[in-house]
Amino acid sequence: MRIEQLEYFTAVTQHGSLRRASERLHISQPALSEAISKLERELGVTLLDRRRSGARISREGRELLQHMESVLEAVDQLKVAAGDRSAHSRVVHVGTVNAATATLLVPAVQDFQTTHPGSTVEVMNVQHADIDRGLAEGSLDLGLVNVLGGDDPNVDLVSTDLLHGRPVVVLPRDHPLTAREAVSLDELRRERFVMMRAGYVMHRYVHRLFGADLPQVCHSTDGAEMGKTLVAEGLGVTVLPDYSVVGDPLERAGLITQRPIIGDTTVVTLVLRRRKVVHAPLQVRDLHAALVARARHYQQDRAS
Repeated sequence: MRIEQLEYFTAVTQHGSLRRASERLHISQPALSEAISKLERELGVTLLDRRRSGARISREGRELLQHMESVLEAVDQLKVAAGDRSAHSRVVHVGTVNAATATLLVPAVQDFQTTHPGSTVEVMNVQHADIDRGLAEGSLDLGLVNVLGGDDPNVDLVSTDLLHGRPVVVLPRDHPLTAREAVSLDELRRERFVMMRAGYVMHRYVHRLFGADLPQVCHSTDGAEMGKTLVAEGLGVTVLPDYSVVGDPLERAGLITQRPIIGDTTVVTLVLRRRKVVHAPLQVRDLHAALVARARHYQQDRAS
């Protein structure tokens, strides 16, 4: 067994396919596949389920992945101790549903960049279920998801609550409803509405809030960032967690604002998730810590 074989396998889990991993590693796909097949023979397990649609990590592969990552982290620490600067470099893969991007994620990445100038953060905007799957299979290191009160926790992942908030109506700055201190459901039903697509918590929340009598849906989009942009351009109103709006650049510039929903007591939580591993890479641990610290600062600023 060679260190390169472990690196090859973790690269396939991170990039999602043998083809993409071979491109990143600058080796041929047949050579990569053969190296992993040899590792499978040495370990006596099937690490990848190979299908016509591509290769995905197997159940046995998921169970062994954290041990391989621990070995690779130990190798990196050895290189650091020996003065190898390249060991300080790593790509940290983060999946997000586009919640609190400007107020939490971007400042945390800035903090991380200061302490790890040689490393890279790759942010992928994907849906909740895809984030959980990516974390379990190793293609993601960290995930940011919204969770509604009463949702069942994901027991297969480690979850840290970052922010608790309330859903709010997001309005353009010159909208008549900005004259209200809060917006009623009847008022909201009469508005042209920007809906989050199915697979996002706020899509499910809107259906729970209105039941069968939904507002007039004029546009739908993936994630909060495009939703806020559509609102700022006057194309409709939407509903998002308050922590995705308060402090956002569009809100600070006066292009959008927010109002609570009359009678609604729903709590929505921004949760940071990662795999259950004994020894996560240093860069993953430090970005995790930066996100937690930024969430604490954000809550303190709002409370003051």
